[in-house]
Amino acid sequence: MADSTRARKRAFLVEEYRSASLAEDWGRFERAWHHLERAHIVAQTLLWPHCLSHWKMLGLAVRQRDWREANGQVARLALAPLGNLTGRLPTGNTGRNDVSAFARMEIPSDLRAVMDPTFD
Repeated sequence: MADSTRARKRAFLVEEYRSASLAEDWGRFERAWHHLERAHIVAQTLLWPHCLSHWKMLGLAVRQRDWREANGQVARLALAPLGNLTGRLPTGNTGRNDVSAFARMEIPSDLRAVMDPTFD
């Protein structure tokens, strides 16, 4: 992956994580989840950011006392490194417990532009 693509992804992730935190601070939990899901889609191909996305999702689930989501995030934290090491990642997956950890999903066009500099 080119350094410019990696830098663009990292800048995007910082902004999405910040937006998720602000949304949670304001009690807008669905908005916080929205930003964490977007971050997960972009972070998937980068091992540590991918794990960080699931860690942040776990934290939000615990703070909301959503134990089903929290359990799902614990499982995904275990699976994420395996997916990254084997290259078997379901592109576009939002990372939430209500979606199969193996399901591929459509990548929104604005995220495709962040992930692939040749996308227009």
